[in-house]
Amino acid sequence: MAEYGFRRWIITFTVITAALLELIDTTIVNVALPNIMGNLGATLEDANWIVTGYAVANVIILPMSGWLGDRFGRKNYFLASILVFTVASFLCGNANSLTELIAFRLLQGLAGGGLISTGQAILLETWPPTEVGMATALFGLGAVVGPTVGPTIGGFITDNLSWQWIFYVNIPVGAIAAFCVSTFVRESPKYGQGKRVDWWGILFLAIGVGALQVVLEKGEDKDWTQTWWITALIWATIISAICFVWREVSIDYPVVNFKILRHRSFFIGIFTSFVLGVALYGSTFIFPVFCQNLLGFTAEQTGLILFPGGLATICMMPFVGNMLKKGFPAQILSAGGFILFFIFCWMLSSATLESGTNNFFWPLIVRGIGMAILFVPLTTLAIADLRGPEIGQGTGLNNMMRQLGGSFGIAIMTTIIHVRMGKNRNILLENINSYNGAYNLRNNQMIQNFVGKGFPLKEAQQMAHQAMEGIVTRQTMLTTYDGIYLMIGVFTLFCVPLIFLQPFSKKPVAMPVDAH
Repeated sequence: MAEYGFRRWIITFTVITAALLELIDTTIVNVALPNIMGNLGATLEDANWIVTGYAVANVIILPMSGWLGDRFGRKNYFLASILVFTVASFLCGNANSLTELIAFRLLQGLAGGGLISTGQAILLETWPPTEVGMATALFGLGAVVGPTVGPTIGGFITDNLSWQWIFYVNIPVGAIAAFCVSTFVRESPKYGQGKRVDWWGILFLAIGVGALQVVLEKGEDKDWTQTWWITALIWATIISAICFVWREVSIDYPVVNFKILRHRSFFIGIFTSFVLGVALYGSTFIFPVFCQNLLGFTAEQTGLILFPGGLATICMMPFVGNMLKKGFPAQILSAGGFILFFIFCWMLSSATLESGTNNFFWPLIVRGIGMAILFVPLTTLAIADLRGPEIGQGTGLNNMMRQLGGSFGIAIMTTIIHVRMGKNRNILLENINSYNGAYNLRNNQMIQNFVGKGFPLKEAQQMAHQAMEGIVTRQTMLTTYDGIYLMIGVFTLFCVPLIFLQPFSKKPVAMPVDAH
């Protein structure tokens, strides 16, 4: 039932806060890993399971969140997710070993998966049908800004307090959110209450999606199919996915209702959400690595560079929601967002080793605006035709596809970087020879410079060789990252025609009475 006045805004604030809790925790741990490793005596490979475990649990529960909300009631499930997430955060901060921390992160991820889609469904029911675009815009504040500011917050807390506090800060926020949900959110109908539970479907889903997420997280590190257990997980993903789809379409009480794919807008929408995930999480992954590994920025400095772009997103979200409310075609906005994101990638593809904060300001502003006019219209188009219990199912699948898009994007980019680094290095080394006048001139200048500082000739030649190796390495990284930016931009641009396959409508997205 649509709410008005103070209740509507307090519910909106609560849902956004809960979404931020979950989304910030997807990236906040990354910058604290070195401290956690030192404190718990873990290797980097082992510590990475703190991040991987959370992502795996999260992506398993996302497509099930609609079914769980229908079975137990969205308010009850949302409240339980907040409470479990808060308790798990306390347990993570209190963990005395890496095994404990990974286990509690799994629990945190399972609870976090229920915060995103269920919160979005509650928000859609809280706002009047004519203002669903605005509701989606407000929810997008958490969905887009969360992964961006996570590393900044994590770096600040780790530098000034300790890594445990990246989990403890969730406790008061979770407590406030739980109180607001229990006080202000109304219960929705329990569409799935009393129906049989599809345990086989849950098992196939958990194995298939969980195995896929592990493959995407660890595949590059383990050289993909050259490692037996990665190969086994790939086969587990394929077999489980086939069994899961067959199971869900052949029973009357599925965990994931694939019948909602009959809506053309939703079918296309989940693919464009996948592309959005590639763009959002991929660019968030590449940019910090580029700044810190190549330009020498700290994690906190990188986060501060990203902040204006996040601020641009925050400022644009309500504006985009208002345009949708007035009937401006979501397809036009989405296409504009993809084009702006391409411009952002094109601008960064010309970065140099001398690039600084000023060089990144406007490209990141363009990215921030582009993300605002991408997320809201794409989500609005995807859910446009969903009704009643389909809303919870649809938001779960849509969010899962965005999450998987991010995982696929990061895995593919990591692999491409690895391959392109070798190729670009070989291209540059072709110019390092005695027949290249420019190389001879630069090499002799460096040798003379070291000799002038008092080093013997032989040692000066070795030092010049090492300096040239450093130049080649840095130029190799630069050309590789510049190429990746352009590749991401072209990929998103090719997706623009898909948006116009979704039906145009000047009417606001509406939900019938039975969606209360």
